[in-house]
Amino acid sequence: MSDSSLIANIHALSHEGRGIATVNGKTVFIEGALPTETVGFQYLRHRNRFAEGKITDILTPAASRVVPRCRHFTECGGCSLQHLGSLAQVQFKEQVVLEQLQHFGRVEPRVILPPLMGPTYGYRRKARLRVKYMPKKGKLIMGFHEKDPRAIADCLGCETLHPLIAKRWREIYQLIAGLEANRNIPQIEVAVGDAMAALVFRHLVPLSERDQRTLVEFGQFHQMAIYLQPNGLDSIQKLWPTERDHYLSYHLPDYHLEIQFLPTDFIQVNSEMNHHLIARVIELLALETSDKMLDLFCGLGNFTLPLARLGASVVGVEGSRAAVTRAKINAEHNGLGSVEFFASDLQKPDEDSSWIKRSYDKVVLDPPRAGAPEIIPFLARSTVNRVVYVSCQPATLARDIGEWVNRYGFRLESIGVLDMFPQTTHIESIALLTR
Repeated sequence: MSDSSLIANIHALSHEGRGIATVNGKTVFIEGALPTETVGFQYLRHRNRFAEGKITDILTPAASRVVPRCRHFTECGGCSLQHLGSLAQVQFKEQVVLEQLQHFGRVEPRVILPPLMGPTYGYRRKARLRVKYMPKKGKLIMGFHEKDPRAIADCLGCETLHPLIAKRWREIYQLIAGLEANRNIPQIEVAVGDAMAALVFRHLVPLSERDQRTLVEFGQFHQMAIYLQPNGLDSIQKLWPTERDHYLSYHLPDYHLEIQFLPTDFIQVNSEMNHHLIARVIELLALETSDKMLDLFCGLGNFTLPLARLGASVVGVEGSRAAVTRAKINAEHNGLGSVEFFASDLQKPDEDSSWIKRSYDKVVLDPPRAGAPEIIPFLARSTVNRVVYVSCQPATLARDIGEWVNRYGFRLESIGVLDMFPQTTHIESIALLTR
């Protein structure tokens, strides 16, 4: 052990995945340490109420510790938990959800659902790669933000990315390095459908004919759709293939559905876990064909269309007009007439909206990280008797569930986690509330 290192006994894991110890009466967050471990560490910085450190030695390893698969784990900020076994990761995430429920919502569930798990690597079908020319290194680097978000990790690959992108990492890097505008491409958005991947190149200067031709040839050779983004999201244009109505897509075979999407559309990043998620939503809803269903924050129809396929009458509501347009296209593409979509700002619900005046039996909602506090009073006053809440942020989920239960008299029947984002501290959970 280094002469400058101190010793700490780790007693817990923070919500962002750092080991927690108490040293000389002060809480210390130690990057890379796990509960039950005794580690050597060095201080990085001191705050008023706590300190931060980095691990230097593992004196007594935890039984749950594993060897990270990725060579960039210690510097890349994309993953925080590769050193923790998969089952222990899920147990940690379940613990976070239950703690947040108690702390922010003052609620306990009647039942804790068994966790849903799937592939732990090679699952990520949406990502944003950062690109930067480093004059001191005399080369271009491509990767994700480091644990210090001000810097970009110089990555040679990514273990969590879908194979359609991961296996082409080197070729994509060489493609950018060979462009005339290589110092003016700060990021690449990647998206993967069932049959094809897409690359969206953000560029700060107009691309020459040579560069555009190079990108098209790359797309043709690797069968990847190529998009250009000279400014904001509304500036994105397809370079190849040239078919106007070309979309990426993913299938939901249990419901005989094909969901079409554009590379910048929101989709669940983990395909297999999305199948598990849809199945659990339908199970918790206890769906009957006579049900009048409401799907809030419906996106492209990921829940709406399977519910409609099973015979329910469904209304989907989404704040993005572009997403609603795509959802309607998907309904038509799959021959579903028993579904309606509305564009509406769910952070500022309008009581005069036609969809909000209708009566519903059950609702599913999958809001962004901010949660959905504004919509709760409307639903509480409605005829809804069963609510399935899908969340990617335990704190706002707990806050909202506290409102449902403590203010409006609903009951938290069950809650559980699903490992949508293995190797990271991002937590996806699902809860059932009944009136």
